[in-house]
Amino acid sequence: MTLWSAEEAAEATGGQAIGAWRATGVSIDTRTLKPGDLFVALKDVRDGHDFVAQALEKGAAAALVTHVPEGVAEDAPLLIVDDVLAGLEALGGTARARTQARVVAITGSVGKTSTKEMLRAILSDQGRTHASVASYNNHWGVPLTLARMPADTEYAVIEIGMNHPGEIAPLAKMARPHVAMITTVAAAHLEAFEDITGIAVEKASIIDGLEYGGTAVLNNDCSTAAILQAKAHDAKRRDIGFGEHGFDFVLKSIDLGRDTTVVQAEAHEAPLLFKIGAVGKHFAMNGLGALAAAEALGADLALAAQSLGRWSPYQGRGAREVIVLDPVDTHMTLELIDDSYNANPTSMAAALDVLAAAEVTNDIGRVSKGRRIAFVGDMKELGADGARMHADLAALEAAEIIDVIHCVGPLMQHLHDALPAQKQGQWTETAEEMAAQVPRRLDSGDVVLVKGSLSMKLALIVDAIRKMGHPVDMGADPQDNE
Repeated sequence: MTLWSAEEAAEATGGQAIGAWRATGVSIDTRTLKPGDLFVALKDVRDGHDFVAQALEKGAAAALVTHVPEGVAEDAPLLIVDDVLAGLEALGGTARARTQARVVAITGSVGKTSTKEMLRAILSDQGRTHASVASYNNHWGVPLTLARMPADTEYAVIEIGMNHPGEIAPLAKMARPHVAMITTVAAAHLEAFEDITGIAVEKASIIDGLEYGGTAVLNNDCSTAAILQAKAHDAKRRDIGFGEHGFDFVLKSIDLGRDTTVVQAEAHEAPLLFKIGAVGKHFAMNGLGALAAAEALGADLALAAQSLGRWSPYQGRGAREVIVLDPVDTHMTLELIDDSYNANPTSMAAALDVLAAAEVTNDIGRVSKGRRIAFVGDMKELGADGARMHADLAALEAAEIIDVIHCVGPLMQHLHDALPAQKQGQWTETAEEMAAQVPRRLDSGDVVLVKGSLSMKLALIVDAIRKMGHPVDMGADPQDNE
């Protein structure tokens, strides 16, 4: 199906189209480009114009550029504009204007991507749904997501992030959501803000983009909830509150199983029971907010709860897997919780809670008692209080239950020093150093959490754990792999 014709794209951007091409997708990366994509030559670490020839060789329908790049024929299929990012934004704006889709935009200090994926799962069962890929939530990710949206989309889920003040409102106005959801407000990106109040004000600016008659879905449990509610009130937009202190979607109880979370809640004072294929109160909260947002979009709430029960997190975001360590004795296993994609104090505390609640297995390894073991890496962008926030993790209730905590990075050395001696694991400056020691630190029966900011590269530790054996589906019996 054609997403953009040369004529439509030229009209949307005010650019000059060369050739009568038709694009079936939009790409910014030649490594993932598919035949038929419009290649957008953005300038970031590298100038995308340097890859236009390669994109065309791989089957790109055309390229969005500011000039004919070196090595590209004058009559090659192109869309020439004054500014490539502005051109992408224009495509996104036009795509948003030509669809009748009901749109939800999501922001928050924690849980944006997981909640976006929950909503994708929910809404895909009720209509043609388009959603952000990965964590494409910044100044190019949002217009790219919009530019990829087919005209016949019925539901769209747009993730919006930020690192500095003033970033969210322009992206929200571009997305023009009918529902704007704020998952929570927490200490993240404090380097760019004076305090958490400033973060709340920035998150609340997503409401500036709401369509007339739109709805804000707000976390009532965060300390800055009043700021979010005041923003919705001042903007004359309806707001729905969720959480233990929610006034529309109220969290009543959570039952944490081995690989599921069962939630009892109320929706507008009516009972609401749902299950999530992941363990943790934070997943329960995100799920409750996702159900509130889905209902606000006009989706069927009962069907939405059923769909949510089939969702599970991606690798790097709390996904759990069993690693079989012995190909003969398949009972020799450990459990891995891969939460290595991102971290801030709130999400770190939630992940440590999940580990503390995990069930270990005794009498199957070299160490007779199964252990709860954490590998944690630096939490970035916390500003002047970063060292204290890392050390404070030692005072969490979960830290008292966890057996050993290994620390990676200069900031995590503050946690290492604050831990009691019996819980102090290894400290290394880099994930590479820690990964080399993984086989000596783990045994059958252990449950292992890996979490840190993406730049700390704790995925190397995850890979080292996987290489100790082979992973199996959490829902399967390891003996099924014999």
